[in-house]
Amino acid sequence: MNSAVIPAPDAGKAAVERRLYFRRTVVNRLALVLGCAAALFGLVFLFWILWTTLSYGLKGVNLDLFTKMTPAPMSAGGLLNAFFGSAVICLIAIVIGSLLGVAAGTWLAEYAGNKRIGTVTRFINDILISAPSIVIGLFVAIVIVMQFKQYSALAGAIALALLVIPVVVRTTDEMLRLVPGQMREAALSLGVPQWKVTMQVLYRAALPGIVTGILLALARITGETAPLLFTAFGNQYWSTDLLKPMASVPVVMYQFVGSPYESWQTLAWAGALVLTVFVLLLSLLARAILLRNKTSHD
Repeated sequence: MNSAVIPAPDAGKAAVERRLYFRRTVVNRLALVLGCAAALFGLVFLFWILWTTLSYGLKGVNLDLFTKMTPAPMSAGGLLNAFFGSAVICLIAIVIGSLLGVAAGTWLAEYAGNKRIGTVTRFINDILISAPSIVIGLFVAIVIVMQFKQYSALAGAIALALLVIPVVVRTTDEMLRLVPGQMREAALSLGVPQWKVTMQVLYRAALPGIVTGILLALARITGETAPLLFTAFGNQYWSTDLLKPMASVPVVMYQFVGSPYESWQTLAWAGALVLTVFVLLLSLLARAILLRNKTSHD
C-alpha cells in the first residue's frame, strides 16, 4: 500500500516567507535606486544653476558693484542703492514679522494648545506658508498702495513681513511645544507667573530654534521679487524715504536681466551671485545654531 507523502506545514510556510522576502527586497532596492536617481537629478541641476550663476556673476563683482548707483543704459555703475534698499526693506520686514510671529506662536503653544481654535489657526498658518508671494504682493498693493496712491518701501516691507509671519509662527509653536512640561511645572510650582515662565524659562530653552526659524524666513524673503514689484516698485537713485519707492536687488535683477544692454545683464548676474551667497551663509548659520543646540542637549 503506497502512502502519499504529505509536505510538512513548515515547508509551505517557509516558501511563502521566501517569496515575500524576495519581493520586498526587490521593491526596496528599486525604491532605493529611484530615490538615488531623483536625488542625483536634483543635484545635477542645482550645481548647474550654481555654476552658471558663479561663472556669469563673477564678471560683475568688483568694488563698483558696492559703491556706485544703478547706471543708465550703456554706462558703468553698481548696485549700492539696491543693496541699501533690500537691507532696509528686509530689516523692517523681519522685525515686524518676528515680533508678530513669536507672539502668535507663543499663544498657540502656551494658551491655545489642542483646542479647536488652535487647530484651525495652525491649519490656516500652514496654508499661508505655502501661499504664492505674488498673491501677498497684490493684497498689500490693494490695501495700502492703491489707498495711498503711492508705491513705498514701507508697503514692500509689510508685504515681506506677511511672508515672514507664518514661518516664525510655525517655528515658535513647534519649539515651545518641544520644551519639556516639567520645566513649566517646576517654575509654576515656585509661584512664578505664567508670563515670566514664558519669558525667562521657555524662551531661553527654545531660543536657538526660534532664531533658526527667523533666519530661514529672512533667507526666504531676501530674493522675493513679485511682492516688491507691486509695492516698493523701484528707484534708480539713492532714497532713504520709506514712504517713497525704493530700489531692491531682486527688482533690479528683474529689470536688468531682460534688457538688451550687456552692462545691465552683468550687474543682474552679479546681484544674483551676491544674493545666492548671502542666502547660503544664512542657511549655514541657521544650521550651525540648530546643530549647536542639539549637541548641547545631547
